[in-house]
Amino acid sequence: MDYLNAVIDLSHHNQDLDFQQIQSQGGILGVIHKATQGLRLVDPAYEDNQTNALSAGLLWGAYHFGTGSDGVQQAEFFLDSADPSDRTLLVLDFEANPQGPSMTLEEARAFVTHVQGATGRWPGLYSGHYIKELLGSSQDPVLANCWFWLAQYGPTPVVPANWQTWTMWQYTDGAQGPDPHLVAGAGRCDRDMFVGNRAALRELWIALACTDYAGIAGFDRPGRLLNGRRNHRSDLCTCRN
Repeated sequence: MDYLNAVIDLSHHNQDLDFQQIQSQGGILGVIHKATQGLRLVDPAYEDNQTNALSAGLLWGAYHFGTGSDGVQQAEFFLDSADPSDRTLLVLDFEANPQGPSMTLEEARAFVTHVQGATGRWPGLYSGHYIKELLGSSQDPVLANCWFWLAQYGPTPVVPANWQTWTMWQYTDGAQGPDPHLVAGAGRCDRDMFVGNRAALRELWIALACTDYAGIAGFDRPGRLLNGRRNHRSDLCTCRN
């Protein structure tokens, strides 16, 4: 099995970023950036970093940090603020909130279901200890629709029973976890493993953004291509054209 270390996730806390260097010298193919948190917070670096990352030829993703408030309203706020294209990977960051109430399972279900209804695609679910604590060995059929992004800073990834495997694994925050921690052009930052090679990552990224999962190695959902209303749900997916 191939493993690829070519994704980083960022927020406004990451300073002095050089996306051209990240792409050319850091060996990075994709960036997933914080867009929003709760019902009011927009990451102030999101828009500029998106422009610069796309100009450097990097794949782009957006995540929302969930908090303990209405899941549908958070999803609407996320989509309105991030304004994703049909090539933007979407993710719910589902973890304990150190600054206030944490998002519940019910709120997470409402969030991902609303994103799917608005865009035609299930977002990824980023989580670690929090989802393991809430679910234990039980299953959640709604959240199981989401591809799983594991957060665990140890040598061996342990996946909750709700998923067969991880799609991405955040193995370090730039300090804790296995090496390497550094990325040229970004310094110390969150780094993420992917199961597969460079071609598979590009194909999976576009497939997840377009909900066309057919023929993707390690992804067993039936392929589908969805049309829908303009704004967050593309009239026609053109990723493979």
